[in-house]
Amino acid sequence: MISCIIIDDEKKARETFEKIVERYLNSKLKVVYSAETVKQGVSAIHKFHPDLVFLDIELPGENGFKLFEYFDKVPFDVIFLSAFQNYAIDAVKRAAFDYILKPLDQSELNEVITRFENKKKEKDNLARVQTLLSNLNSGNDHHGKIALPTLSGYLMEKITNIIYCEADENYTKIHNVNGKTVVVSRTLKVVEELLPPEYFFRIHKSYLINLNFVSEYNRVDGHRVILENGDTLEVATRRIEEFVNVLTKSRV
Repeated sequence: MISCIIIDDEKKARETFEKIVERYLNSKLKVVYSAETVKQGVSAIHKFHPDLVFLDIELPGENGFKLFEYFDKVPFDVIFLSAFQNYAIDAVKRAAFDYILKPLDQSELNEVITRFENKKKEKDNLARVQTLLSNLNSGNDHHGKIALPTLSGYLMEKITNIIYCEADENYTKIHNVNGKTVVVSRTLKVVEELLPPEYFFRIHKSYLINLNFVSEYNRVDGHRVILENGDTLEVATRRIEEFVNVLTKSRV
């Protein structure tokens, strides 16, 4: 699922966009926020970390091009929306993924999203290969470090410092022993594949825990795990039996 934000000062244009997405593209595209101004859009981008920003150019206060001045690095792709063709050259100079003329056409939007999906898949595959290659440097030393892709690059994290990983839609929150939480720009499934299975167990669709940090397992009060940092997490019913078997095995 591609997450997106639309920035357009015209209420009707925003509503039309959302209706088209809901009717024709709800399996591919999710509108996480609808903004009227650049500043609202910037705030929403920091909060939701979208894959795509659909950006109008003629906006009150600051035009759409001003959006880029709020970011040292732009961790999202942009598709400009405008009723004026004369902005197309500027849009290209800004390295926009695409430029759509208003009024918005469902078939054109669908075509653009299909191309974006293909591009995103290629980029994800490349990033995954790079991550796996980086992780080979640790060999079979599970006390070493792992390269985790973040929004700005890679985080080199000691495996033994990871308490648990938490799913957050297309991202993953890494909870560490130092009390910090780092957002990784990969799904929990991808992160799970990168971590040693003898130490990490998926107790729930939303949680992957480091077994070495389990402080208590309570099967009376709703099958919950209490970790050494004090966090309490639910164990999914279908995972209980396997989890108990893994938990009671000795580990080095």
